[in-house]
Amino acid sequence: MAVTAPSSTTSDIAVTSTPAVASTSDTTVTADRFLKLLVAQMQNQDPLSPMDNAQVTSQMAQINTVTGIDKLNTTVQGLSSQFIQLQAVQGASLVGRDVIVAGNKLSVDAEAGVGQGGFELADAADAVKVEILAPSGAVVQTLNLGAEGAGVHSFNWPSGTATSDSGLTFRVSATAGGVATKVTPLMRDRVDAISTTGTSFNLELDSSGTVPYSAIRAFN
Repeated sequence: MAVTAPSSTTSDIAVTSTPAVASTSDTTVTADRFLKLLVAQMQNQDPLSPMDNAQVTSQMAQINTVTGIDKLNTTVQGLSSQFIQLQAVQGASLVGRDVIVAGNKLSVDAEAGVGQGGFELADAADAVKVEILAPSGAVVQTLNLGAEGAGVHSFNWPSGTATSDSGLTFRVSATAGGVATKVTPLMRDRVDAISTTGTSFNLELDSSGTVPYSAIRAFN
């Protein structure tokens, strides 16, 4: 299951997004309320213990800080929206390509008569076993792969007359010194479309449905 780095070329596919839009009205209202409260405080202060210049300056600095932070947040939100749009345009080139994601559906090449799958080991294992499963859950065949190092691995299975519509899945188990090792099954899926929601960039996959871009392990 060979993998390559994703392409950054763009295509003519239309992409829609829902960027987050910040308003300055809340900041204006907050500043107006603050100034009114400050004026009221100065008008009603104790004549024997008036506010000194340091206190007034400190309160003015506080409102300026709040206003500055709000403007900074607005700028960051704008940049984030632009980044998501750019990422979506670049991601349009992924439509129609195969990707590797977590899952246990067996990919079958009927012409070659080969079923393919993969897995990721958290740690090295001295015994790795792959079981090919029928839709009923019954074990069709068991593959003993022996020792494998930590990382991503793939396997091939002679699929005979089986096809991608046969509903075959697989199960992977691994042990090191008789103790089970964490293993994540990996499968090939097809990108049907892309979508953006707020600051999230998602891929619509044929079998796995909607998954975040970050869930993609590799591209074929």
